[in-house]
Amino acid sequence: MSAYSCSFIMSNFPDIKWELGTYIETFSNWVKHTFSSQFQSISDAILWFLLKIESGLLWVPWWSIILLVIIAGGYYRNIFSGIIYGFLLFLIGTFGYWELMMYTLAIVLASVFISIVLGVPFGILLSYNKRLETVMRPILDAMQTMPSFVYLIPAMMFFGMGKVPAVFATIIYALPPVIRLTTLAIRSVSKEMVEAAQSFGATTWQVLRKVQLPQAVPTIMTGISQTTMMALSMVVIASMVGAKGLGMEVLTSINRIDIGQGFESGIGIVFLAIIIDRISQGIVNKAQLKRKADHHG
Repeated sequence: MSAYSCSFIMSNFPDIKWELGTYIETFSNWVKHTFSSQFQSISDAILWFLLKIESGLLWVPWWSIILLVIIAGGYYRNIFSGIIYGFLLFLIGTFGYWELMMYTLAIVLASVFISIVLGVPFGILLSYNKRLETVMRPILDAMQTMPSFVYLIPAMMFFGMGKVPAVFATIIYALPPVIRLTTLAIRSVSKEMVEAAQSFGATTWQVLRKVQLPQAVPTIMTGISQTTMMALSMVVIASMVGAKGLGMEVLTSINRIDIGQGFESGIGIVFLAIIIDRISQGIVNKAQLKRKADHHG
């Protein structure tokens, strides 16, 4: 064999092909057909929950929501910040997007609530089981680094089009932070405090409930805050499967190349993100200050 031929062979990847996607598709189809009734039940439950949140948000008068944001901003940040947050919310309404904002907020709230219900207990479980945590760490890494558009594929496959797949895809994307930070929070609790509680005869459940969880609340709240922001970042992508909201307006403006509509809907999402982020961070800061005060007290 000539040196040129050898160099050509070494510079080109060998004719080996592993069609992993075929196996994944086969497995996904099997799951879809085998557990179709379970997926339908999950879909019905998520849709019922989401519609309840939507109807509740739309039932509350607009000025009450703005007033609530001002009060929350004033309590957790300062009164000037609260007024600014209320004004930003009012601006979104002046763009004609109040109802769409409520749809977006409903998807975010439903996704975050379900993420908390799933993520916090699972994070606690991982904090007690190092082997399981070792197995789950690369899975959580993959969930956070996977392009968010990819989550729409299983969402549509299992739940079709509409609001439910939007919530499902958002949950998958937003779940890792609350799991990770819950695990970190429980493990970061002082071993001396845990050992002291155990020396007084406290059970594992009592140690968790009365010692570890109260100490871990600020870090867990940080995880919830990150999960909320990640859920909000999915609203535009979620609109691609038919979810109404500000994301749908952004997508429509892209299709029409409408700069004005795109700016208004985009800045509306930014305003909503600022309000949620600042208030959630204020809640975290309050929890940390309370923890320090209790510790010194």
